[in-house]
Amino acid sequence: MIRLQQLRIPVTEKDPIPELEHRIRRKLHLSAEASFSYRILQHTLDARKKPLLFHVYSVCCDGIPGEDRLIARLRDKDILKDETIAYTAPETGNEVLHTRPVVVGAGPAGLFCALLLSMKGFTPLILERGKRVQERREDIERFWRTGALDSNSNVQFGEGGAGTFSDGKLNTQIRDPEGRIRYILETFAAAGAPQDILYEAKPHIGTDRLQEMTKNLRKRIESLGGEFLFQTRMEELVIRDGRIAGLRLSDGRCLAADAVVLAIGHSARDTFRTLLAQGVPMQAKDFAVGMRVSHPQAMINARQYGIDEEARIRFHLPAASYKLTERVGDRGVYSFCMCPGGYVVNASSEPSRLTVNGMSEHKRDSKRANSGIIVTVRRSDYPGGGDDPLSGVLFQEQLEEKAFALGGGMIPVQRFCDYLTGELSSLDGKSTSGRPEEELCACGGVRAALLNELLPSDIDDAFCRGMAAFDRKIPGFAGEDAWLLGLEARTSSPVRIPRDAHFQSAVGGLYPCGEGAGYAGGIVSAATDGMKVAEEIIRSFKPGEIKEK
Repeated sequence: MIRLQQLRIPVTEKDPIPELEHRIRRKLHLSAEASFSYRILQHTLDARKKPLLFHVYSVCCDGIPGEDRLIARLRDKDILKDETIAYTAPETGNEVLHTRPVVVGAGPAGLFCALLLSMKGFTPLILERGKRVQERREDIERFWRTGALDSNSNVQFGEGGAGTFSDGKLNTQIRDPEGRIRYILETFAAAGAPQDILYEAKPHIGTDRLQEMTKNLRKRIESLGGEFLFQTRMEELVIRDGRIAGLRLSDGRCLAADAVVLAIGHSARDTFRTLLAQGVPMQAKDFAVGMRVSHPQAMINARQYGIDEEARIRFHLPAASYKLTERVGDRGVYSFCMCPGGYVVNASSEPSRLTVNGMSEHKRDSKRANSGIIVTVRRSDYPGGGDDPLSGVLFQEQLEEKAFALGGGMIPVQRFCDYLTGELSSLDGKSTSGRPEEELCACGGVRAALLNELLPSDIDDAFCRGMAAFDRKIPGFAGEDAWLLGLEARTSSPVRIPRDAHFQSAVGGLYPCGEGAGYAGGIVSAATDGMKVAEEIIRSFKPGEIKEK
């Protein structure tokens, strides 16, 4: 097959697809009668010379005779042999595994680990402290409406993990020579995700589509022999002679297990403490904190596209996004989990502590854009200088308690211009009931507060200087319409659970995995890490007759 790159079509084309086929024929010197097929490999928007905007496509063409000769004759760097790699799971090993592998956590890492294990006949048992996704949705909406928090069923915990109630972005910067990312996207698409995730340069699913997709992925795992236990928390490991022997569960049962995958997510603080007390090695790691910053989506569209809103709608352009980075002294300041046309949500999972996140539906059609603007935090910033493995967790908890107090349990908000002067912002008649249609698009209620009292002084200074730098890149970013909603604290795990070349902890048979173990940072990277752990188990073992211990 032939791969064509850099096929550029002006956005003024009402329907770019017929023009795309014409460009392919012209690029390959094919006649109008020549028969071939193609599929889009990637689509992106080029706005570098705005207001001149272009669709840019890469495609893979099949059915063209004499491909190698054609490529050699045309001598075009954008015409080459397609070498897309199809993912292949490894063959099973020789040692028989007589207990079911147990996967702790049903987020992306746990689900994809369980999927591969199931496909190879291992019938894994998946433990999830939260509820199935629909019941979880009801608990979350009740929390946003009433403030009644279920500490096991919320934005952080439950089927699908924290990413289920987010924008559902699937872009990642990890390298993928083995084809895992393509496999993940194809699996999502087969489970009900939008088909355009297979080729969009910045793919996203949206929380509304993620919930159905997650349920379908669970059903696929179950059809292959996997079993889910919801509302079941791992209370502690059973360790004998330095190896895993089983787990004690919150319902009082004790399970035998020779292989346990820890895919617990970045917010399982109680589990971190239990594991540390049991002698599982851990390290504090750097992460980042900051605020959600909200702007009118129309302003972001105008700055990013260089055209008015009427033209954007006429050209069928999506709500615009951005990615911003700045170095301030020895700290990085950058945008995180940018949600075009989205909402800011109360993402708390513990009483008297508050954190926020961004969430979008697939259409991204709210009137506000939001992004975490976050500052790197070093271990030296933690209480005690980071010597305690859980000092980063303590740092998060202390900030979240301050944020909860500032907002009285609701999301504390402040205009950035007032943040700089230390003045309380007027909400200008905005409701504080927390319904999504409100102007600030906040789920969980908002309250005017002095957010400038929240962050440590050096982190606050870097945040303010970063905002000023971003205002130079996107005029108005730090202007009158910029609102801060705090606190963005769950950007990644402040803990790493070390593992060896075989993905095991110093405790034999224990496989730390995904974001909670410090090896991922998003849906796709977590799913990829789950696959890597499953591959190692598959290479090491073969499924045998399950024996009770």
